[in-house]
Amino acid sequence: MLKQLRNKKTAKKVWVVLAAIIVPAFVLWGAGSLVGDKQKSAFAGRLFGKKISQLEFKDALDAVKNQVVIQFGDNLPQAQKYLNLEAQAWVRLMLLHEAARRGMTASDKEVIETIENYPFFQRNGQFNNHIYTQMLEYSFRTLPRVFEEEVRQDIMIKRLYDEVTSGVNATDEEARAEYLRTNEQLSLSYIAAVPAEFSKAVTVTDDELKEYFRSNSLDFKKPLSFELSYISTEDESQIKKAALLLAKKNDLQKTAKSLDLSVKDTGLFTQTGPIPGIGWSNQIIELVSRLKTGQYCAPLRLDKYYYILMLKERKEPYVPEFETIKSEVKEAFIRSKGEELARAKIDDCLKKLEEAYKTDPKTPAFEKIADACGLKSGTTALFKYGSYIDNIGGSDVFFEAASKLNDGQFSPVITLPSGFYIIKVKYRAPFDENKFAAEKQDFSRKVLLQKKQEYFNNFVEELKRKA
Repeated sequence: MLKQLRNKKTAKKVWVVLAAIIVPAFVLWGAGSLVGDKQKSAFAGRLFGKKISQLEFKDALDAVKNQVVIQFGDNLPQAQKYLNLEAQAWVRLMLLHEAARRGMTASDKEVIETIENYPFFQRNGQFNNHIYTQMLEYSFRTLPRVFEEEVRQDIMIKRLYDEVTSGVNATDEEARAEYLRTNEQLSLSYIAAVPAEFSKAVTVTDDELKEYFRSNSLDFKKPLSFELSYISTEDESQIKKAALLLAKKNDLQKTAKSLDLSVKDTGLFTQTGPIPGIGWSNQIIELVSRLKTGQYCAPLRLDKYYYILMLKERKEPYVPEFETIKSEVKEAFIRSKGEELARAKIDDCLKKLEEAYKTDPKTPAFEKIADACGLKSGTTALFKYGSYIDNIGGSDVFFEAASKLNDGQFSPVITLPSGFYIIKVKYRAPFDENKFAAEKQDFSRKVLLQKKQEYFNNFVEELKRKA
């Protein structure tokens, strides 16, 4: 413990952390941590052949939550549903193992110096001990000594990152290419074959649907599903009592009634979807997938609630009978036929364009050929890479394809979620050499950071395979 960090004489030399918002993530409590000593030896998994205890994993998960708060701040509630904090906790443990293997450490002095650079615990540019203690207690709910060790570990991981990526460099050509990709503006002409438009004319008989179902039955296979019964409470002592009573009575209804709690049912839900009444949780799915029908899992905490879950029903993956999903089969058939018709039309249009191009490479009649093929044509406004094109979608695929085209040249068929397209460049905004020269240094730095991150990501993937 870094006592000097909490000494009033050195209080200005302290922490600065994340943001003032914490969204409690899913923390799994082993049975031993709530209801007794018997299962304290239970472990969360293995890394490099070493058992990782539930406590070690929880500490890593808490540290990841704090890092996520720094990154997303007020946007954390929206961002968290797309994050897999449990997976990030495993990566953190893996990186700390590698850093320790390489002999990397962080001194108390380094921890202090790192904290002095954070802005969140400062007032008027100076560290404020009151802000620090209040945020740790009420926002992060983290003890100072625990928080200090998280920062120490962060320094070790940063040191590992620096060592691994030390040989990565970026050239002037790469900086120029990135600048062009980010700043170049294009306007395109396009021909579109949209499956949804062709689907409107599709008709289907029952025999066709049955044959389609027979040929594509696996497409309609339902994933593994579960139904849970559970009790929940915000009171930790109450969930402990429930766990003890349940161990004696082995009856969730009686246990809930004796504690004035209600038993809730989720109804069937798939292993890839949210849990009704609870929300998204990969950890719960992993837990219940190991339970037998009628079996309970250890008490756990999610957000501000404690839960005890019982597997009420487990439904293995299956293909439903045709009659029960006839409407679903019909929708899939019509969608598939629409795609087939649209693809055939755009392929025929491409052939006609190629023939016209052979006759006159300078002026292939884009709009005229589109009309002859019964397809839509149009033009886009100027757009940049990463922007949105009205009625089409994200511009990235179009931009990448257009960057390979010469003036007057058209693309092969491009497949997007919205349909099939052929494009050509209508207008390319001139490249501003003076602007690039002024911003070259920043772009070089950006490219270098991107290359370092990609290199480190590959390093992490290789570590995962070893772990």
